[in-house]
Amino acid sequence: MSFPLLTVTAAVPALGAVATAAVPAARRTVAKWLALLFSLATLALAAVQLARFDTGAAGPFQLTESHAWIKDFGVRYELGVDGIAVVLVALTALLIPFVILAGWHDADPLEEARPNRRWRPTQGFFALILLVEAMVVISFEATDVFVFYIFFEAMLIPMYFLIGGFGDRAGEHGEEETAARRSHAAVKFLLYNLAGGLIMLAAVIGLYVVTAHQTGDGTFSLQEIIRARADGRLDMASSTERLLFLGFFFAFAVKAPLWPLHTWLPNAMGESTAPVAVLITAVVDKVGTFAMLRFCIQLFPEASKWATPVIMVLAVVSILYGALLAVAQRDIKRLVAYASISHFGFIILGIFAMTTQGQSGATLYMVNHGISTAALMLVAGFLISRRGSRLIADYGGVQKVAPVLAGTFLVGGLATLSLPGLAPFVSEFLVLVGTFSRYPALGIIATVGIVLAALYVLVLYQRTMTGPVKAEVRAMPDLKVRELVVVAPLIALLVFLGVYPKPLTEIVNPAVKHTMSQVDKTDPRPDVPVRAATDKDASHEEASHEEAEAAK
Repeated sequence: MSFPLLTVTAAVPALGAVATAAVPAARRTVAKWLALLFSLATLALAAVQLARFDTGAAGPFQLTESHAWIKDFGVRYELGVDGIAVVLVALTALLIPFVILAGWHDADPLEEARPNRRWRPTQGFFALILLVEAMVVISFEATDVFVFYIFFEAMLIPMYFLIGGFGDRAGEHGEEETAARRSHAAVKFLLYNLAGGLIMLAAVIGLYVVTAHQTGDGTFSLQEIIRARADGRLDMASSTERLLFLGFFFAFAVKAPLWPLHTWLPNAMGESTAPVAVLITAVVDKVGTFAMLRFCIQLFPEASKWATPVIMVLAVVSILYGALLAVAQRDIKRLVAYASISHFGFIILGIFAMTTQGQSGATLYMVNHGISTAALMLVAGFLISRRGSRLIADYGGVQKVAPVLAGTFLVGGLATLSLPGLAPFVSEFLVLVGTFSRYPALGIIATVGIVLAALYVLVLYQRTMTGPVKAEVRAMPDLKVRELVVVAPLIALLVFLGVYPKPLTEIVNPAVKHTMSQVDKTDPRPDVPVRAATDKDASHEEASHEEAEAAK
């Protein structure tokens, strides 16, 4: 029996969550280091996954595990990774240590507010982060729909407590109103995602009923369903397939988030601490866009093609809507939240463009957006913790007193607007090329989002970092060693992947080609008219050749 690498990769942070939560109340520093240690162990396992992944393998999934679980209902514990999943597992494992380091002191105010030796907010905070990591990792690895659904929904619980119980306390409101806003954001996050999950549950049950009726043996296995469709044992009616697709897609669109199901995200990110905001948008939300590629398109190919025009329009609306509202924001974290809505619009646009460039770009966008948003949001969190305010108007002249902080903030912002030479540019370029080749009008409209991104990022930098030094920021310290350890690797990755994205594209492209084959789509050929040569052209060319010879 081969080593269950995928299970162990998800189990290590789960065990870390239990171990961290069990640390005695008086040993909160031990809890922090223990959480960091388990996150680094998970990162090492994710690196082993990448090292063992064979880009030339024939099958779509590798490192697979399959065990009977609930036989009476066709549920199997099945895991496997393709090129898309393995890079997203690596992204998750990479970001969590930075999230832990950035949130090193985030639970300290709760400790000080209740000096009770039995009160353990630090242990709870880091245990919840590790628990979210475990659930996200296994969601990327699951190839059984039922297993995926369980962890897709279960991750909502620790996220609810991270938003509501450990939310941001900086702002212009009093403590009671701030607590009420955190509670409202957490409940809104939970209700939106639970509603999407319940609709998906109905679709999951419907999928099992259809497979049981047509094949005689109900199953939730993605690979088994794909095989049954390929050999003709499973042939869904168009109406049935479309209803099931909508049930899955609705849940993923809420998680992604896609306009108009996005309204929970600005509240959740605005009321969370910066590390938890990164956890939401750079890690958890990626499960939604990933699931569109893995489950919506591969389980329901015909319905995916049927819904594509509407989804593409919604994606373009998300791009423009998110960017326009980002321009109008007064709150730094809400600006980043609306910018993320715009970026998720690009990801969904690339997925449903149904071209290899678009889907490769969308997958790279998931990775690059995670890194760039983490860099920008974490530096913004360091800025907010120093001043105690999220309002843009409360800053000015920061680059004169904290040049390193301002410089890293600028690089994170430039990556967010997809500056050439930084990683997001490659993915955004591929998405637009892939979209334009099939939907030129939508591709042109989507490019407006790039202009708006430059506007909100540069205006944000100008208002916070340049100009006269405000009295409240004169004594602001620059980044400390721990904070530099968080930010420097992210910036280095943005530059490296912006100049040399080949390591990612080599892993992702075979998985994208497999996904395209499931929907029976090929890239459109360039429509460039070529004028046929005439006898007159031929004689003219021959005369020119004779004149050239005579000249010699």
